[in-house]
Amino acid sequence: MISLLVAAGWTAGFVYLVGVSALWKHARLITSKGSKAGHFDWKALLLEAPFLKVIEYAARWESPGLFLNGYHTRLIILRGDRWTMDRTKQEAAAGLGMGYLAMAGCAWLSWVSGELPLLAAGGLAFAGLAFRGYSDAGKRVKQRKQAIIAAMPDRMSKLMLLVGAGETVQGAFIRCLEGKEGSNHPLDREWQAAVAAMRNGQSFSGAIEQFNRSCAVQEASIFTTVMLLNYRKGGEQFVLSVRELSYSLWEKRKEIARTKGEEASSKLVFPLVGIMFILMILVAAPAVLMMS
Repeated sequence: MISLLVAAGWTAGFVYLVGVSALWKHARLITSKGSKAGHFDWKALLLEAPFLKVIEYAARWESPGLFLNGYHTRLIILRGDRWTMDRTKQEAAAGLGMGYLAMAGCAWLSWVSGELPLLAAGGLAFAGLAFRGYSDAGKRVKQRKQAIIAAMPDRMSKLMLLVGAGETVQGAFIRCLEGKEGSNHPLDREWQAAVAAMRNGQSFSGAIEQFNRSCAVQEASIFTTVMLLNYRKGGEQFVLSVRELSYSLWEKRKEIARTKGEEASSKLVFPLVGIMFILMILVAAPAVLMMS
């Protein structure tokens, strides 16, 4: 009975959000002569549009608004400055819709099968799907930051060699991209954007500041500050400033590698425990069967 009430309530809430008139309108269009279901964006109709109302209403409150702004900030870092809040709301609405439908489906399965634990599974599915986008964005931002920090020492070493050989700072910055064209690495993408901006007539300082904002990494901000303070001087003074910064970045690169190694070893613990458990069963099973 509990499962039926929960299933009916969630289904009624979904129909209310979508709107009976919208469902009836699209059903008539699809069943009319010459219409094809493939012409309709079911994701927008059943997930984004109805739950976008929920997102916009919840954003009026402080905590959901802060959560949405944090999600938007992460997506801007990953997808660029052109990413808008409306698109962030659509992403959040799609995730919330997927979780809502999973919860409703589990509730109906719980009623049909008579298994109440399926309701708990539905709740976990709802939470996992609704917040998966936010969690994935956070992981990708962290991975992007680590990738940029790990790649910066090599790039700075090349920059120092070029400037030490007599190249200007701006010319060395451009030449550091040689062999990296078309690379999908986060640092290479932002570096390519800065070089393209300079070739299109933007000043070196403006391109570097945009590079700093696009990277959105503290270490990149320090690097760009050092460059802007010393690029006019060039020569030995610039090399000394960048070399001092590169030492600290090499240490952070070692720390990142050490952390990844620890994470990899901790992930191996669970498979090893499972294998050990299976081996214990295989070894003990014959003895138990012989005793019985």
